Formats: sequence, C-alpha cells, structure tokens
Amino acid sequence: MSRGRIDGRAALLLALCMPELALAELNDTGIVYFGDPTSYELTSEPADHPGQDARFGRDAAAMAGKLAKTGGGAKGFDFTKLDENGKPMPADAKSWACVRDNVTGLIWEVKTDDGGLRDWSNHYTWYNPDPKTNGGFSGADTGVECQGGIKCNTDAYTQAVNATRLCGFGDWRLPQRWELRSLVDYSKAGTYRPTIDADYFPNTPPKWHWSASPYALDREYAWGVSFYDGGDGINVMRGQNDRFSHIRLVRGAATRTGD
Repeated sequence: MSRGRIDGRAALLLALCMPELALAELNDTGIVYFGDPTSYELTSEPADHPGQDARFGRDAAAMAGKLAKTGGGAKGFDFTKLDENGKPMPADAKSWACVRDNVTGLIWEVKTDDGGLRDWSNHYTWYNPDPKTNGGFSGADTGVECQGGIKCNTDAYTQAVNATRLCGFGDWRLPQRWELRSLVDYSKAGTYRPTIDADYFPNTPPKWHWSASPYALDREYAWGVSFYDGGDGINVMRGQNDRFSHIRLVRGAATRTGD
C-alpha cells in the first residue's frame, strides 16, 4: 500500500465507501528494528530492503524522540492509567483499574490477580443472545461458574462488570477484533511474553482473547486475538474444555482521525 497522500476528492470517496471504523486512528505495530535475510534486529534500514515498518509512523517518531504523548507507554503507544472512578493517574501509579488509550480514545479494563470477578485466570465461552449482533448464533451459555459467582461466558461477564460500574462506567462491552489488535505490540511476538505493554496491562496471559466479531462463514465460530503472537483467527463458540478463552472488555468509541 502506498504511504503517499491522497487529494480531498479521493479522500471523500474513500470515506463514503468505507465503514466508520476504517477512519479510526490506530496504534503502530511496536516494531522498531529492521531486518534482512540474516537478521531481524538491525538498528538501521538496509539499503537493499527499503520501506520497512520501523522507519514510519508513531514508533519511529518515538525512537527519534519526536513523539509528543499525553500519557506514557512503550514506543508509539500512549496510555493513561485510570483509578476506580475513571480519574487519570500518574504513569508510576502502583494500582489502577483501567487504561485509556490516548491514540484510539478507547478505555480498557485492567485484569486483577485477586481471585475475584476480573481475575486474569478466568476464561469464558463466547455467548451473545442478541440476534442483532451475534451473527445468527448465540454461542455457548455454559453452566460452569467462574470466580466472581457468574457463568463463564462473555455475556455474563460483561453484565457483571457493568453492574460494578468499573471506573465509573456501565457501558463496557466485548471489543471488536480490530480494537483488540490495536493493543498488540508485534515486536514481542513469539518471545513467551504477552504481546502487550505489561506496564499498563499487567496480568495478561499470552493466550487467546475473544472479540465480539462473529465469523461470517460459519456461525458457530467467532474471531479472537492471541496475545502470544499477536495473530487473529477464529475459534468455535461451543463450550468444550479447550474452547474457553480470555476476555478484556472495552468501552467508548474510537477517535476519528478526520473532521
């Protein structure tokens, strides 16, 4: 894809033809090194392999010391910690409940390690009883009970978190696939560390996380993102033991980049 600018008429045509989410600003990839056939940890771009990701975008600006941030975060990411009432906290705060992504405008829940409702070790089946958004199949309403005294499915968890008004909000939801991907730091893929900024999102297992996006070609599957390698794919919604996955809820609408 060309990185060049497009004129106003072309931009208008694209805006009319593309869904609104395509106009939302996204984070960069987190990749700040270059590669050639012998190495993928080069600090400068090889002349015979031009146009690499590490030379463009927010990550490159951050590495050059030219990226202004509202909060903190590694590379081109820009996060702000929030307390239980949704108030901004300093980057060095030791305890926080949510994180605002200052690039996308989304607010994310932070997992705990206390054996409670939001404990990181809980995992769930995909279940959405709303026929307007479930793609024609509600998924698996499992009877298994999670920590926090709820059924281990995505709908039950979302309702329970909204009832607590986490960070002062009651409109938490399962993220769309592209929203989950916006948190991925692809430079950590395959390193046995979660592909996410652990300084802002602790207690993140490097495993599969559900999105709200059903799979169009088979109604018994839904999309998710792996925080082991940053890849996305589909998983069956049914409640077999190996089909329970993790969740990270989100709220808010993504910031649009145009006017």
